[in-house]
Amino acid sequence: MALTRNEFDVLEALAEEKEAMSQRALSERTGKSPATVNRILKSLTDKKYIRNGLISTTGKHALEPYRVKRAVFIAAGFGSRLVPITLNTPKPLVRVKGVRIIDTLLDAVLAAGIEEIYIVRGYLGEQFDQLLYKYPMIRFIENPDYRDTNNISSALYARELLQNAYVFEADTMLLNPKVITPYQYCCNYLGYPVERTDDWCLEVRNGIIRRIAVGGTDCYFMSGLSYWDAKAGAKLKDHIPLAYTSPGNKERIWDYVPLDYFRNEYEVEVRICDPSDFQEIDNLKELQAVDPNYRVI
Repeated sequence: MALTRNEFDVLEALAEEKEAMSQRALSERTGKSPATVNRILKSLTDKKYIRNGLISTTGKHALEPYRVKRAVFIAAGFGSRLVPITLNTPKPLVRVKGVRIIDTLLDAVLAAGIEEIYIVRGYLGEQFDQLLYKYPMIRFIENPDYRDTNNISSALYARELLQNAYVFEADTMLLNPKVITPYQYCCNYLGYPVERTDDWCLEVRNGIIRRIAVGGTDCYFMSGLSYWDAKAGAKLKDHIPLAYTSPGNKERIWDYVPLDYFRNEYEVEVRICDPSDFQEIDNLKELQAVDPNYRVI
C-alpha cells in the first residue's frame, strides 16, 4: 500500500533513529505542526508501521519502494570556464581545499547507503580511474560525443539507469551531505528561492516545477541535483533519445527533456534547500574566492 506524503515524511524521519523522537522534534524535522504529527503518528501506529515510537519492520517494508537505488553522475564536459585549471584535470576532479569536488557528492551518496554508482565520463576520461582507489564500486559509462554536444548526450548514454535514481552534475560541490537521503517520495530538483538570478532557475507553482530558464525573478535557483522515480525514469528512457535526435537539441542540457520538451508528461517538485547546502564554482574567480591557494594563478 502506497504511503501518503505525510506518512512518508514521518517514517523517513524515524528510519535511522535508535530512540523514539518527541513530537516536537518530529515537528521540527518534518516541518509539520505538532497536531499534524500527532495525527500521523496515531495513524502509523494503528497500521503497525510504528511501535513504541520507533519504526517497525512493517514500517521499514512500507518505506522500501521509496528507496533510492542508484546515483548517476554527469561528468563528461570540458569545464571550459575554469581554464586553466581544467586544461589537465576534469572539473569534478579539481581539488577545493584539498578535496575533489566529486568526492563531496560520492561521500554523501555512500553515507546514504547507495552503492550503485555510475559516472558518465568523456573529457580526460581516464583520469576518473583514480576514483577507484577510494570508491571501487564505481562503474563508468563512456560518452564519445562529449566534444560536440551538451550534457544531454551523457543522459542519453545513461538513460537505462534513471529509475529510482539521483542524477548529479558532478561539478557541484556539496556542503551539506544530509540533503542526500536514502529515500525520496517523488521526482524533484534541489533548489532554493531567489528574488532574481541570471543563472539557471526553476519557475515553480504550488511546489511543482513549471519551467526551466536562464535568468528569472521570484524563482528557484536550480542545483545540479535531481531525483527520478521508477515511473519517470521509464519515461526518460524513451524521451531522451527523442529529444536528442530533434534539430538543435544536442546543444541543450538534459534537464530540458522533462522540464520543457515533455513537461506535460512529468510532475517534478522543487525540494527546497538552503543556499549554504552546496557551492557552485563556475569560473576561476569563484574558485579563488573559495580556495585562496588558487590565487597565485
